[in-house]
Amino acid sequence: MNNLDAYRAAGNPMFNDNRFKLGIFGSNCSNACAMTLAETSFEPTLESNLEIAGILEDGGWECMVPIARWRGFGGPSNFNGNCMETYTWAAALAARTSNIFLFATSHVPTVHPIVAAKMGTTIDRISKGRFGINMVCGWFTPEMEMFGVKMMEHDTRYEYATEWVEIVEKLWTEQWFDYDGQFLTIKGGFADPKPYQKPRPLLISAGSSPKGRKFAAKYCDINFSVIEEDGLDRAANWIKEVRADAQKNYNRDIGTFTYSYCVVRDTEKEARDYYNYYVHEKGDWEAADNVCKIFGVESGSYSKDYMDKFRANFIAGWGGYPLVGTPEQVVDRIAELSATGVDGSLISFVDYNQELPYFNERVMPLLEQAGLRKPHRRPAAR
Repeated sequence: MNNLDAYRAAGNPMFNDNRFKLGIFGSNCSNACAMTLAETSFEPTLESNLEIAGILEDGGWECMVPIARWRGFGGPSNFNGNCMETYTWAAALAARTSNIFLFATSHVPTVHPIVAAKMGTTIDRISKGRFGINMVCGWFTPEMEMFGVKMMEHDTRYEYATEWVEIVEKLWTEQWFDYDGQFLTIKGGFADPKPYQKPRPLLISAGSSPKGRKFAAKYCDINFSVIEEDGLDRAANWIKEVRADAQKNYNRDIGTFTYSYCVVRDTEKEARDYYNYYVHEKGDWEAADNVCKIFGVESGSYSKDYMDKFRANFIAGWGGYPLVGTPEQVVDRIAELSATGVDGSLISFVDYNQELPYFNERVMPLLEQAGLRKPHRRPAAR
């Protein structure tokens, strides 16, 4: 049995029978993924996130993935400046949910692997196997400077992450070990209890660079990457290549996910009008400039030309694939994504609490009719 088959056999929702999996992104942060000053009822509070989790479970969604953020990006909105820490966020939701899979997004240079492994095990046992870690190497220089951590060169960050994840895996599966790496040293490594999931909680990463995808192929169960609106063919190639790399070089399987932003309304005009309102009229262009400069250029993942071209897409939803239009049009766009071979998408909204019920009511049945989702028995009203 390979690594993903073990998760399927255990009933892990991230590897269920739905052809296209769905999750949400960033509900632990102010503004989530939309760099805008548009009005919204959404707040990054426990109460709001519990309501969102309930809506997701009612609709049969697979997961929630938070953003790891320690300071905002400036601009009038101070985008993402108000943010709940992701391990404690996941623990709180784990205790109050039943089906949704929860991740903690973890900056590997700022959380020691012994602490990460212990917190991960605790949440995994609270949730009875509904927990995973989204590993990020840290690309926002001011955040790293807050911790007194020197920003490492792009590829060096993945070398550090390699030692970090090897230690975490040992703590989850072994007892009494030593580890002597270039960056990290462990003497008499010990952790008890072990995680609820076997052999370990899910590991995912959003590496898009060659080094990042190589890291994902070797260590992760899911690789995230952006799919551009005009880049469906490139996406299909990424999926084939990362899966082939994992299988050929590491004898393991890997899933793939992307992320999208959604504006779905009764008519296309309503959807386009709202998109123009929150992006072009109310967009926080100053925050977007800061994000594009740091994320695109300094992280080493994207060129300056790319970031200049797609600045509006970052305001709309972190540069994700646009799902804008009527329910039927949104389903058509999701079908285009699915045709690349990608397993699913995280989706962001300007107002999760207000917009998710409409998505459940109008879009989910169409996804089922299109064969992209299995019929879901919706619970009685809460």
